[in-house]
Amino acid sequence: MRKTIPTTCDVCFKSFVRKRTLNTHILLHSGERPFKCNVCSKSFRRESSLQRHTCRVVYTAEKPHQCNVCSRKFAQLGTLNRHRRVHEAEKPYKCNVCSKVFLQTSDLRRHSLTHTGEKPHQCDVCLKSFAQLCHLKRHMSKHTGEKPYKCNVCSKVFQQTSDLQRHSFTHTGEKPHQCDVCLKSFAQLWHLKRHLSKHTGEKPYECGVCSKSFEQDRYLKKHRLTHTGEKPHKSNDCS
Repeated sequence: MRKTIPTTCDVCFKSFVRKRTLNTHILLHSGERPFKCNVCSKSFRRESSLQRHTCRVVYTAEKPHQCNVCSRKFAQLGTLNRHRRVHEAEKPYKCNVCSKVFLQTSDLRRHSLTHTGEKPHQCDVCLKSFAQLCHLKRHMSKHTGEKPYKCNVCSKVFQQTSDLQRHSFTHTGEKPHQCDVCLKSFAQLWHLKRHLSKHTGEKPYECGVCSKSFEQDRYLKKHRLTHTGEKPHKSNDCS
C-alpha cells in the first residue's frame, strides 16, 4: 500500500495527512466560504456544515404543530415535544455522575463536560480547545478578522449573524424571544435563557471545586473567586 505523505500549511506550518483536510484548513486563513445556502445565502467552509444547516433550519412560515397549553405553534413536531416539557416540568435526561436532570440531550452533553473537563472542539490555527462548538466558532473570527455581516441602518459590520441580529434590535426595539410560561419578551436569547431558570429552577453552571450550582455563568465566575482568593477589581485611588 502506498504510504500517505503529510501535507503542510504554508501559513502556520501545521501538517495534515490528507490533501483535502489541508484545503479545508487553508480556508481559515483566507476567510473563504465556498459552500453557500441557496435560501438564506449563509456560507460555510465545509460542505458537511452546509448540509447540517439545511437539515436544521426550516425554511417555511407554516407551523402546523400547536401546543395545547399556551397555543404556541411550531414547524416541527420534535420542537413542540421539547416545548411541552416546559409546562410539564419534565426532565427526562439524567447525568450518570451526579444524577442531575435536564430538559434536552444538548443540555446534558454540555453539563457532562463539567465533570470530565473535556474540550472536544479545537481551533485548526492555534490549537486552542473549547468545550462548546459555538465558542470555537466565535473564536475563529479572531484569526480571519472577517466581518461579513453589515447593518442596513448604520452600516456597522459584524463577525457573526447573531451579533448583527442583536445589534438590529437597538434600531427596532424588537423583543423577539418570548418566555413560554409567563409570555415576557426579551431582545436577546441569552436574556430569555437566564430568565427561564426562574421557572425551571435549573442551575446548569456547576463549580468544579465544591460542586455548588448556579443559575447564571456570571454567578459561577464570581463564586470561583472564593476558592482562588483573587481580587480582580482594583481601586484607581489607593490601588
